[in-house]
Amino acid sequence: MKQTIQFTAIIERENDGYVSLCPELDIASQGHTIEEARNNLIEALELFFETADPSEIQERLHTEVFVTRLEVNIG
Repeated sequence: MKQTIQFTAIIERENDGYVSLCPELDIASQGHTIEEARNNLIEALELFFETADPSEIQERLHTEVFVTRLEVNIG
């Protein structure tokens, strides 16, 4: 039985494309568009779960990830 788990995706522009990162597992991918980078990250995560040993999943998995904005004084 397949289950669905939600993960965080951070997507940022890099040169002429986009890089996507799942910080919970430190897995990244890329694409020419935001949607392609998102879909490629989903595929990379699915492949990871298909092939990774359960001990590797436990070792890499960060259960608490916080994404926030910061205000920084410069100058």
